Amino acid sequence: MTSQDAASTASDERTFPWLKNYPAHVDWHEAIPPAPLFHLLDRAAREHPNAICTNFQGRTLTYGQILKLSDSVAAGLQDLGLSKGDRVGLLLPNTPTFVVYYYAILKAGGVVVNFNPLYTLEELAGQVRDSGTKLMVTLDLKVLFDKAEALIADGVLDRAVVAPFCRLLPGTKAALFRLLRARQLARPLASKVSDRLILEADLMVDGAEPDPVQVDPVRDLAVLQYTGGTTGSPKGAMLTHYNCYVNALHVARWSPPVPVGEERVMGVLPFFHVFAMTVVMNYAVARAATMIIMPRFVLEDAMRLIQHLRPTYMPAVPTLFNAILGHPRLASFDLSSIKFCISGGAALPLEVKKRFEDLTGSHIVEGYGLSEASPVVTCNVMGATSRDGSIGVPFPQTIVSLRDLSDPEREVPIGEKGELCVKGPQVMQGYWKKPEETATVFTLDGFLRTGDVARMAADGSLTIEDRIKDLIICSGYNVYPRRIEEAIYTHPAVAEVTVIGLKDPYRGEAPKAFVKLKSGMTLDPGELMKHLELKLSRIELPAEIEFRDELPKTMIGKLSKKELKAEEARRGQKT
Repeated sequence: MTSQDAASTASDERTFPWLKNYPAHVDWHEAIPPAPLFHLLDRAAREHPNAICTNFQGRTLTYGQILKLSDSVAAGLQDLGLSKGDRVGLLLPNTPTFVVYYYAILKAGGVVVNFNPLYTLEELAGQVRDSGTKLMVTLDLKVLFDKAEALIADGVLDRAVVAPFCRLLPGTKAALFRLLRARQLARPLASKVSDRLILEADLMVDGAEPDPVQVDPVRDLAVLQYTGGTTGSPKGAMLTHYNCYVNALHVARWSPPVPVGEERVMGVLPFFHVFAMTVVMNYAVARAATMIIMPRFVLEDAMRLIQHLRPTYMPAVPTLFNAILGHPRLASFDLSSIKFCISGGAALPLEVKKRFEDLTGSHIVEGYGLSEASPVVTCNVMGATSRDGSIGVPFPQTIVSLRDLSDPEREVPIGEKGELCVKGPQVMQGYWKKPEETATVFTLDGFLRTGDVARMAADGSLTIEDRIKDLIICSGYNVYPRRIEEAIYTHPAVAEVTVIGLKDPYRGEAPKAFVKLKSGMTLDPGELMKHLELKLSRIELPAEIEFRDELPKTMIGKLSKKELKAEEARRGQKT
C-alpha cells in the first residue's frame, strides 16, 4: 500500500467509521451496476437451468421451469392489456405461484403490489384503491378467493387471475386435497363475478414469451410495498428495480461463500413481507438456491422439513427461533444442516441466539431494515463478535448518519444517540402519491429518517436504543397503536382508548388496549374483540383489553401512554 492509499483509507475510516469493522470478503465501496430485478431469474435459469428453484409440499420445479412459466404468464398479462407501470396485486401465501407471478409482472412491465392475505376486506380495499391496482392474482382457495371476489363485487377491483392450488401439489397430495378438503376450494366459474375472472389456464400459453419492455432500473418502480411509515396510515413505499436488485445482491455478498446452486433456503417467512421478499425469495434467486417453501409457519411441519430437506440458510424473526427452541421434542430433531441465519424484524434476545447456535452449530447475525429501504440497511458481520443488541454495520454503499432528535439536519458525534438516518442504493423513491409525507421522511440532504433512535460506537457498529414513532413490533410485523385505537373507537360504547405495547415472551411485543366506556354503556372484552375481528388483521388484535373508569392524560388533556407503560413495567417487575 502506498502512502497515498494509506492516507485515503484513514480518511475513509474517519468519514465512515464502520470500515474499521468491515467483513474482509465485502467491499463497501463496490457500486453494483443497475439492472432490472427480473434479471436475477433470467441469470439463474440461464446458468443453472436444472437447479431446483422451489420445493413445495414435495413437488419441485427447476429454475428453467420457473422461468418458462413466468415468461408464459408475462406474455399472458401483456395480452390482457398490461402496460408499463400498471400495478398488479399479489394476494398469495408462500407458493411457487408467488415466485412465478412476481417475476412475470416485472418482466411484463408491471409493478408488484404485495397484499397481506390476513388483511381484512376493509384493509385490502383501502390498499387497492390507494395503489390503483386493477388486477389481482390469487389462488382458488376459498380463504383467499372470497376476498378477491368481494373486492370485485364491491366495485373496488376490476379483475382477478385465479391460479389452481392443487396444481402446485404432487399427484397423490393433489388428489387427496380434492377428496378430503374440497370445501376449502372455490368454484370460480360459478362465481357471481365469473365474467371478471381469468383462469390461469386461459392466461398461460405454453412456450409464449413476452414482448421486451425497456426498463430504467434506477427510476422505474418494481414494487409498491405498503407500510405504516411513521404514523400507521398505509403508504406505498416506491421501490425501484435497482432498490430491490441491489439489496438482494448485498445480502448475497454478505452471506458465507456457498457454491452457487447448492444452497437451500428455508422459506417460512411470508414473501409478501419486504423482509422475506428480499432475504428469502430474491436472495435465493440471486444465488440459484432452492427455496423450501412453507405456505405458513406450523412448528411441527417446519421441524420435519428442516430434518428431511436439510436447509442451509434460514432467515427468521426472533419469534420463530423461540418457537423452535420451545418444541417439546426438540432433542428428537436433527437441525444441524442450518449453517447461517439472518434475524430481523425485532431485537433478538442474546439467550435465544446462543441457545439456537448451540443447538444447530449455525451462526445467527442480526440485521436492521425497514420497508422504505427494500429493506436491509445494516447487519452484523458473519463470524465476528458483535456487541449485545447491535444491529451491525451498514451494507455496501450505504451511509448511516445519526441526527439530533430535535433537529434532523444536524449530525450528532459518535457515541451520542440520535435518529438513525440512511442514504443508499436500496432507499425508496418516496411514498406513492404522498409528496408531503415523502418530504417529511427525508432530510434536506437526502437521508431517509427511520424514526429509530440509535447510538454508533467508535468502530461504526450501531445499537438501537429507542423509537421516535409510536410502534409495536409483534412477531416481526409493524403494528401501529393508532390503527388499533381507530378501530376500537368505531364501537359505539367506547369513549376513550389508548393502546401500548407490552413485552411478550413469544412475539417480542403484543398490543394491549385500555378502554374507557361512555357513561351508562356496558361492554365486555369478548364483545369488543368480535367487533375488531372484521376491522383488524389477526396480528393487530389486542392481546389484552382492560376497561378503566379513567385514562391518564397530559397537562393539556391529551391521552398519555407514558403512565400506562410505567405501570405495566412495574407490574412486570413484581411478577
